[in-house]
Amino acid sequence: MLWANWTGTSTVPSLALYPHQWSWDSAFIAIGLRHLSPLRAQLELETLLAAQWGDGRVPHIVFNDAVPPGAYFPGPDFWRSATAGRRAGAPGGVQTSGIVQPPVHALAAWLVHRADPGLSRARSFLARLRPRLAAWHRYLMTARDAGGAGLAAVLHPWEQGMDNSPCWDGPLSRVEPADPGAFRRADLDHGAPGDRPTDTDYGRYVRLAAQYRDQGYEDAGRDGTRRDPGAFSVEDPAFNALLITSEYALALIEAELDGTECRSSERRERARALTDTLVARLWDPARALFLCRDLRSDRLIAERGVTGLIPLVLPALPPAVTAALVRTARGPHFGLGGATRLVPSYDLTGPAFDPRRYWRGPAWFNTNWLVAKGLRLHGELPLADRLRAAMLDAADASDFAEYVDPYTGAGRGARRFGWTAALTLDLLRKEEVRT
Repeated sequence: MLWANWTGTSTVPSLALYPHQWSWDSAFIAIGLRHLSPLRAQLELETLLAAQWGDGRVPHIVFNDAVPPGAYFPGPDFWRSATAGRRAGAPGGVQTSGIVQPPVHALAAWLVHRADPGLSRARSFLARLRPRLAAWHRYLMTARDAGGAGLAAVLHPWEQGMDNSPCWDGPLSRVEPADPGAFRRADLDHGAPGDRPTDTDYGRYVRLAAQYRDQGYEDAGRDGTRRDPGAFSVEDPAFNALLITSEYALALIEAELDGTECRSSERRERARALTDTLVARLWDPARALFLCRDLRSDRLIAERGVTGLIPLVLPALPPAVTAALVRTARGPHFGLGGATRLVPSYDLTGPAFDPRRYWRGPAWFNTNWLVAKGLRLHGELPLADRLRAAMLDAADASDFAEYVDPYTGAGRGARRFGWTAALTLDLLRKEEVRT
């Protein structure tokens, strides 16, 4: 199915529902593709990073001009990257969105390199990607440091990737929804309304994106200047944990290219310092979970999402925090190894839990892959192996669904989904994902 979703330069997540190139989808897809075709995995990342903006941001969508305009909303006519993003350095030769997604790309690039180092060196794969990855990280650590503490902020739920999570309900409640008559939701042509975000939530997404576009995609932390964080500005644990993980990977890339530990050791030190900041800013000992911080109120958001478990991927996490996270994953809120087959996207006991609706309860393969990676990293091998087996079973039984019911494994959303297939390949290879 990864061949069927291949456009010639990249892989679409879903031929019908998501017919363009998505940023973190492509990173996860490259991680799986490296086992079948290291060359194609390299092209996947090169295509995405070729659309990078001058300020360093990697857009969350790279649009395919061959796709009919009405096939996806919001499309290129909404984002207007070439005009609205001109000051931020939007590329002229390709149309993109103006927001970002989690920075998994350096991790993916390192793993793709390791799949065939000879091919990678012959094509100067890492040498060509390194400056783009470094600029991407620099953008997140400077222009997106809206809170001033060193963590990157997301300015839209789509940026964090877990679009419809109840973690966003509080900040989103400040946003007036766009007029429903001003846009048409193409996603409802391919998914049951009961599985998708509500019209009200979607109207808020559209409003936020339009406001960011109309201000020229200007960021609150640019040039070290603190500005009003806006209606939605959140420090998210998963987004920042993946940035830290990719910092470690970029350290390995620099050591490989430079043949010296000098610059790479500086990156590792930065990654460890950011881990300390993540714990100081987002760890809630009472809930034994990382939480999101609403920068508008400067308070933690009291909702338990799978985003709070993703920092398990960090090697320098304090042992007491790691142990508490594992207990939380196995406890009543997520049910890992007990009540659930896969880790749900939201608290099983939470008032907004829904096993069907997008990111409000269903289990996703990329977040479960990351949790399994973290469990293995910290020595929780039996639990990691059980999760791996459950993921393989669910992927096969659901025809590689976009997401599944965490209790039953029943498929939801799109089928033959890109990163589900790719990460299944990675799990079948039984290779540990280490940085």
